[in-house]
Amino acid sequence: MEMFANSSSISKGMEEVVASDEPHVLAVDDNLVDRKLVEILLKKSSCKVTTAEDGLRALEYLGLAAHQDSLTNSNGSKVNMIITDYCMPGMTGYELLKKIKESSMMKDVPVVIMSSENIPTRINQCMEEGAQIFMLKPLKHSDVERLRCQIMQCRG
Repeated sequence: MEMFANSSSISKGMEEVVASDEPHVLAVDDNLVDRKLVEILLKKSSCKVTTAEDGLRALEYLGLAAHQDSLTNSNGSKVNMIITDYCMPGMTGYELLKKIKESSMMKDVPVVIMSSENIPTRINQCMEEGAQIFMLKPLKHSDVERLRCQIMQCRG
């Protein structure tokens, strides 16, 4: 498993798992099996998890969709980390990363990009755009434990 790290009301298709005072992670993946695997691993690491099936639903949850007023965002401020697949239909994880980093409210939230493909140009592009970590799929429990450490460092 390789990891590349930087130093620095729910709509249909989304599911929120409620827990008390745990790090909150938004997990975005169009593949149901991968999304459930990430959710299970994060829950085992005592994280609260919200899942989204694509980039647009993630933006809606965060209050960053084009039709939403940024002042109505009630969910984004509660998210401690976003983990997203790179290859998704409609909006790639890279495009989602760019939208998040363009937002004044969300730019400091760490974003982790996952991919089953080890493509150096893709990894570099994501890291230059502000991704915290680029991880290769499939994720393992040890990977998620490292992520949880990242979340705890970034919680405010």
